[in-house]
Amino acid sequence: MGNADYECPHRVEIPPSKPFLKALKSSLKETFFPDDPFKQFKNQPTSRKLVLGLQHFVPILEWAPRYTFDFFKSDLIAGITIASLAVPQGISYANLANLPPILGLYSSFVPPLVYAMLGSSKDLAVGTVAVASLLISSMLGKVVSPTENPKLYVQLALTSTFFAGAFQASLGLLRLGFVVDFLSHATIVGFMGGAATVVCLQQLKGVLGLVHFTHETDLISVMKSIFSQEHQWRWESAVLGCCFLFFLLLTRYFSKRRPAFFWINAMAPLCSVILGSILVYVTHAEKHGVQVIGHLKKGLNPPSVSELAFGSPYLTTAIKTGIITGVIGLAEGVAVGRSFAAFKNYHIDGNKEMIAFGMMNIAGSCTSCYLTAGPFSRTAVNFNAGCKTAVSNIVMATAVMFTLLFLTPLFHYTPLVVLSAIIMAAMLGIIDYEAVIHLWKVDKVDCIVCLGAFVGVVFGSVEIGLVIAVTVSMLRLLLFVARPRTFTLGNIPDSSIYRSIDQYPDANNIPGILILQIDAPIYFANANYLRERISRWIYEEEDKLKSSGETSLHYVILDLSTVGSIDTSGISMLEEVKKNVDIKGLKLVLANPRSEVIKKLEKSKFIEKIGQEWIYVTVGEAVSACNFMLHTCKPNPGEIEVNRKDDNV
Repeated sequence: MGNADYECPHRVEIPPSKPFLKALKSSLKETFFPDDPFKQFKNQPTSRKLVLGLQHFVPILEWAPRYTFDFFKSDLIAGITIASLAVPQGISYANLANLPPILGLYSSFVPPLVYAMLGSSKDLAVGTVAVASLLISSMLGKVVSPTENPKLYVQLALTSTFFAGAFQASLGLLRLGFVVDFLSHATIVGFMGGAATVVCLQQLKGVLGLVHFTHETDLISVMKSIFSQEHQWRWESAVLGCCFLFFLLLTRYFSKRRPAFFWINAMAPLCSVILGSILVYVTHAEKHGVQVIGHLKKGLNPPSVSELAFGSPYLTTAIKTGIITGVIGLAEGVAVGRSFAAFKNYHIDGNKEMIAFGMMNIAGSCTSCYLTAGPFSRTAVNFNAGCKTAVSNIVMATAVMFTLLFLTPLFHYTPLVVLSAIIMAAMLGIIDYEAVIHLWKVDKVDCIVCLGAFVGVVFGSVEIGLVIAVTVSMLRLLLFVARPRTFTLGNIPDSSIYRSIDQYPDANNIPGILILQIDAPIYFANANYLRERISRWIYEEEDKLKSSGETSLHYVILDLSTVGSIDTSGISMLEEVKKNVDIKGLKLVLANPRSEVIKKLEKSKFIEKIGQEWIYVTVGEAVSACNFMLHTCKPNPGEIEVNRKDDNV
């Protein structure tokens, strides 16, 4: 490009400074209120604001006036369908948590009613979840034995549920939902897969009819416990368990092949419980080594406020268990809710969901319920059954209430091995090997995070797996910040567009000019790295030009279009880069600095040091200016500014 191609560039504007308080308010709003929840309150009378406020925190008040009988018919069918799944799953998961089975039924009564009033999802079906049940069993079981001191164990489980709810509600009220985002998709896939594997291994106790079993959850301890008790294996229990597991997997396979028959898979667990109970009752199998649930007392949830063990010496363990199970429950529940909301093209408010989850667990802990969330299996059944609103949760809770009042004696002969088969069938559906393969194809580091979580859970413990997954995710995040990518840009032929030469091999280098793009904000964590990396780009370019005998290097253009912000360490880095470039007899040029960046460069007087004439709106204008100077025997930089002013006039 010669003089004829040179066009006078536009001046880079420095935005006016905002008052500190106004800037702080804007920053806090973007951080904590990106969805602008107060928008609906603008220009509204006080009475209307009060109504909108109540509807915001209690969503049922917003959609209930529009509720129709057609909606109710759909919700009635969906609610009865998920109730048929909730009853056996509730008993099974309570058994997994080493809690009395009746607590599983209690947990499918009160929490769904609370969520129906406060939740924003139309499809989420509330209930107990396997992973949280396993966490409660493994973490609380280390300090209190559920068999030797069952009362204290139940008290700690209720107390951990209270703290889980308090933590969840606090995140929602304080708009701190982004904390859950640190559990990436890869982390959740690996963690849930590992937890599902551990749960399946734990159910071998019920399938083999073992009475004594390890409280550890790692693979080696479980296998030792199983094979050290070979003489106690009950073939009757094993045959029964394998038959029911095969039946449950077969119904799921059929329902997947024929989605219209989804109800077959939904009804299969309850059918298994009924068939198993009849079989045991008729054959008296309980006298031949097949363990049964036993007596379940009739009646609704008794209050349990007095059972919360705030003065227990194990309170710290209860708090830790509550926070961990609360985070896992939130991550799973919000992800499931958003997934199904996307199918129906509506939006759920993550912070409202956190408040709803928190309140239902606080209420649950006061009414003999342990931790509940939004399990995927139950929500999928609810969705496929055609639910329209959260009323399906109310219908489910009503069906569970009827069960608690009248039907609990019928579960006396339900074999534990059937509950184990129900849990194993549900957990095998959680192990998502296809997602792992997809992660490996798309992002191998994400796949390593996933496998790290899986291995940590299976060979260590649930807590170790979670720590490994979060730690690796955080390290990866820090690595992205501390080691941002930099690219050399070239000109795409027959255009004024400049793009990465790695991505566009046909892009041409500009003789005498090195164009670099920094692909991240510049902070103290990466300033030193960027200074060294830019210096390396410069001497590598100089060596390449010397070896090829091409035009020597004269200008270094930094494209700052992807640098959203910069701190004082970053400004110091640019000052050092400028000094190093000046020493080499080169000239530093900046292109397209963003609003926040140019403001800080102006306040730090860096613009005075580099000169306003060396800052351009686009890379193309910067290259044109540099070429103009190269072809006019490198005049004083001030001449360009004079030309610019003349042209503007």
